[in-house]
Amino acid sequence: MSSGGDGTADTSDGLAQLLASRWTVISYDRRGLSRSQPGDPGAELSVSTHGDDVHHVLTALASEPAVVLGVSIGALIGLDLATRYPDQVRAVIAHEPPAPQFLAEPARAEFTRAQEAVEAAFRAGGPAAAMPKFLAFANVDPSDREPDAPPPAPGGDRLANLVFFLSHDAPAVRRHQVDLAGLRRAGTTVIPAAGRNSRQQPQAAPAAALAELLGVPLAEFPGGHSGWIFRPREFAATLNQVLDGLGEAASGLGR
Repeated sequence: MSSGGDGTADTSDGLAQLLASRWTVISYDRRGLSRSQPGDPGAELSVSTHGDDVHHVLTALASEPAVVLGVSIGALIGLDLATRYPDQVRAVIAHEPPAPQFLAEPARAEFTRAQEAVEAAFRAGGPAAAMPKFLAFANVDPSDREPDAPPPAPGGDRLANLVFFLSHDAPAVRRHQVDLAGLRRAGTTVIPAAGRNSRQQPQAAPAAALAELLGVPLAEFPGGHSGWIFRPREFAATLNQVLDGLGEAASGLGR
């Protein structure tokens, strides 16, 4: 599982615990966050750098190809991994990837301007100024949750994670271009996905466009952009259905 935003392995604990009785689950702290501190914090970062990191994680921990659930930036990382390391990836569930390249104008330009506005707010006023814009753009609604699923409590490194995400990952996402031709050549199963409550929001539009380009259905998951956090039980049930639907492609993942 490759988390979105400044999410770490801890952020996905609720979902991981619900999946662990059926599947071997690997989650991790993305480079620059919490326990994954880079040797050179000032070095420019790319989505492909993150893809290389997941390649090394899977090389160390997985004995066979994985199904990758990627959310937001994690979806871009999963698509990059499938393009460049297809032997390690059985399928990618790409949940609301921020990839305006798949959109027609003027939606593409509007999406990019919203990304740039978050970065500009961060430069002007830090995370406190940037995060309201980011959460509004991503249509994150903390009230759209299961009653027994409170949001993860922020750790002492939350501020440092937000600073790293906004200064490194947000620009990397905006610069990234999915290699659609390479993804098709790789032959990996790609399942574009969106939250049920985000379907009419800009953040879900690239997933729907990618599904059209690939000629596959758009998978619908509970909640919105952060349904994996706020609706873990419903999200896990839907994810199990998707994994079961992969048939033989997913059979090797069971414990």
